[in-house]
Amino acid sequence: MKENTRLSVKSETTLLPFLLVNFNNKSRNYVKGVLKRGQVTVDGVVCKNFAQTIYPGQHVGVLANIIPLAEKMSIPIIYEDEDIIVIDKPAGMLAVSTDKEYENTAYHMVSDYIKSKFGEVFIVHRLDRETSGVMLLAKNQQVKRVLQDNWNDMTILRGYIAVVEGEVMIPERQIKSWFKQTKTLFVYSSEKEKDGKLAITNYQTQKVSDNYSLLNISLETGRKNQIRVHMNDIGHPVAGDKKYGASTDPFHRLGLHAAELVIIHPTSKVQMNFKSAMPNIFMKVFTLK
Repeated sequence: MKENTRLSVKSETTLLPFLLVNFNNKSRNYVKGVLKRGQVTVDGVVCKNFAQTIYPGQHVGVLANIIPLAEKMSIPIIYEDEDIIVIDKPAGMLAVSTDKEYENTAYHMVSDYIKSKFGEVFIVHRLDRETSGVMLLAKNQQVKRVLQDNWNDMTILRGYIAVVEGEVMIPERQIKSWFKQTKTLFVYSSEKEKDGKLAITNYQTQKVSDNYSLLNISLETGRKNQIRVHMNDIGHPVAGDKKYGASTDPFHRLGLHAAELVIIHPTSKVQMNFKSAMPNIFMKVFTLK
């Protein structure tokens, strides 16, 4: 696969008008065809969504030709064997399909890759659209059931890195509450015991600036939006998380990254450690104090 064009994004826009401007001698239908065939990448990840938002500093590539996913996976693979596949999901990509988005999802891309090898793939856990990092999928129904039925027992560590607003003054803390959800799918905390589903989050402060803090976070439970809700509860919402209280958006994405997953392998029973490096962009808000 050769990339015959690489374009730098100078201002926030969406993918189709960006391509139309840069290929002013090509028709709208031609550009849509290039997108549909998977010949466009955003920061190295194939993107077929013409409405995808792109931001300054990102790079859009137009590929000269296409090769099967079996030969080149468009999402980095951290680990793969006969039973599981672990990927490094980029920010901005849904974990699974919705009514509005089907193809540009981690599940769809990994599924195409596995199907090309005459296999199947199944979701075990999910990451929010704007959260990047380690995500594990099962390669058969039996492994999926084993992992989902025993997730808390088989998961040794779920480690995240978060950039949160404000200077976190308590360097280490456990946050414990009970989660409830509104009809509009907004998750909130209750401090009343057993008033909802128990959620426990631990954090350690690694770095601070006047406006932000970098935290290492580990989860003892895996509730929906758990880190985002708990960070808002303590007055330090995740950067970029407008839904849960953030007033800033320094990265044009959530300041949240799934950095490490340690599990007991569902078949071999061997402890395995999967890691993803922190996005470099997270460091741009920190200066020496």
